[in-house]
Amino acid sequence: MAKIVRDIAYVRSGDKGDVCTAGVIARTPADYAVLKASVTPAAVKSLYGDWVRGDVHCYPMDNIEAVVVVMERALGGGATKTLRLDQTGKSLGYALLRLPVLD
Repeated sequence: MAKIVRDIAYVRSGDKGDVCTAGVIARTPADYAVLKASVTPAAVKSLYGDWVRGDVHCYPMDNIEAVVVVMERALGGGATKTLRLDQTGKSLGYALLRLPVLD
C-alpha cells in the first residue's frame, strides 16, 4: 500500500477570507525531507483541482520540521460567500493528508 502524507505528518490549518493556510508537520525528523519533497505547489494544486483557483505557496520551516501551505482563492470567496457545504480551512487543510508520499 502506498504511503500518504498522513503516515508521516499531521496538520493544523485555518482560514482568513478566501485564503487557507495549513501547517503540515513531520512526525519525526527523518520524515521531514520526504515531507518537503511530497508537499509542493504542483501536488497541492493537483489534489484540489479547481477548488483552489489562486496560487499555492509551500514554505519549508526547517526549525520546526514543517511545511506551511498557503492556498489563495481556495474557499469559494470565504465563509460568508461560498455555497460549499464545508468550506473552512480546517476541512481543506486536512485533505492535504491524502497527498501521496514520494520516495
